Amino acid sequence: MSTPAVSAGPLRRVPVQGRSVARVQRMLDACAELIDEVGYDGLSTTLLAERAGVAIGSVYQFFPDKRAIVQALTLRNVEAYLERLAERIPAGELAHWWDGVDGAIEEYIELHRSVPGFRTLHFGDVVDVHLIDPERDNNAVIADHLADLLIRFHHAPDSRELRFALTVSVEAADALIKLAFRRHPDGDAAVLAESKRLVRGYLQTFALA
Repeated sequence: MSTPAVSAGPLRRVPVQGRSVARVQRMLDACAELIDEVGYDGLSTTLLAERAGVAIGSVYQFFPDKRAIVQALTLRNVEAYLERLAERIPAGELAHWWDGVDGAIEEYIELHRSVPGFRTLHFGDVVDVHLIDPERDNNAVIADHLADLLIRFHHAPDSRELRFALTVSVEAADALIKLAFRRHPDGDAAVLAESKRLVRGYLQTFALA
C-alpha cells in the first residue's frame, strides 16, 4: 500500500518539493511516536522538532500549533484506512453486503496493531470528535465512506436507514475495539470477536426489518 499524500487540511502551507514533503512526513511520524509515549497533553512542538530532527522553525513553517500536527496525522491515518477499504471491499466476493463490515472492522484492528500512535489517537477523537470534518463527527465520516463503498460495489440499499445503521455499527465496534486494546496490547481476542458478532447480528436484523 502506498503512503498517502500530504493533504492540505490543517497545514499552514502544502509542501511541494520532495525534501519538504519528506520533512513533513518525518514530523508526522515523530508525532505518532510521541502520542504513544506522552499522550496528547504531553506533546509539544519542541519535543516534536527534537524527535523529527528538524528546527522548531520548520515545524511552524508548516503547522501553527500541535493541534494542527495531530489533525494532519489523523487525516493521514484516515486516508490510509479509506485506502485499505477501497482496496478490500470492491475486491471481495461477499455473500451479503454486511459481510463487508467484517472487513472494515478487521482493517481497523490492524491499524491499532501496526500504525504507531493509532491506538492512542484513533481517528482524532482524543483531541476533537469533529477533527476530520467540522460538520460531522469522526466516526460519521468513516460510516459514510463505508456506506458509499457497500452501496456502489455490493448492492447495499442506498437509504438513510442504512447510513444510520452503519453509524451505529461503527460506534459500537469502535467502543469494543478500544476496550480490547485497553485489555491487551494486541487486542483481547474475545472482545474483538464479540465486536464482529455484535455488529453482524445487528446488521442482519436491520436487513430483515
